[in-house]
Amino acid sequence: MIFLELFWTFFKIGLFTFGGGYGMIPIIKQEMATNGWITADMMSNFIGISETTPGPIAINMATFVGSEVGGAAGSAFLGALLATLGVVLPSFIIIIMIAAIFKNFMNNRFVKMVLSGIKPVVLGLIFATGVLLVYDNINRGSGIVDYVSIVLMAIIALAAFIYKRVTKKDLSPIIMIIASACLGMAAYSIFPI
Repeated sequence: MIFLELFWTFFKIGLFTFGGGYGMIPIIKQEMATNGWITADMMSNFIGISETTPGPIAINMATFVGSEVGGAAGSAFLGALLATLGVVLPSFIIIIMIAAIFKNFMNNRFVKMVLSGIKPVVLGLIFATGVLLVYDNINRGSGIVDYVSIVLMAIIALAAFIYKRVTKKDLSPIIMIIASACLGMAAYSIFPI
């Protein structure tokens, strides 16, 4: 039964979420808390891992959560498969439908108005996700502020800013991820939380 619930939960998330994976994070978080499947700390870890592994964040999140929940029920593989299929299937169905009627669909005035109305909501969801991620990473529960995280975020942001000013190019996200991981391991070995 848990496997069907996993599929259905991620199907709903995939069906009713606009704005891509970052727009899905608050909904995934809410659904996981409602079902009691994973803790807030696990969710933060899954978000971090999903952002750094190749592929869309929504699919990675569904795979990791499905693996965790399915593993507790006896089959991590089946849980990961069904959660991933659930989050991908709505988009697949919608794209097939849109492709069949693309010209008429996109030129419809009502559809254009709806899509224009959705844009601010998507921006709000993405902004809220960013704020929640920062808050979750600096507030480690019970009101304890993780100052090490704040300092590490500031160092990486400053390094990216200086690099951009000096070279007129953006710092590679891969370099920022690797640098953040190395700085985090070093800092938390000295200042464990």
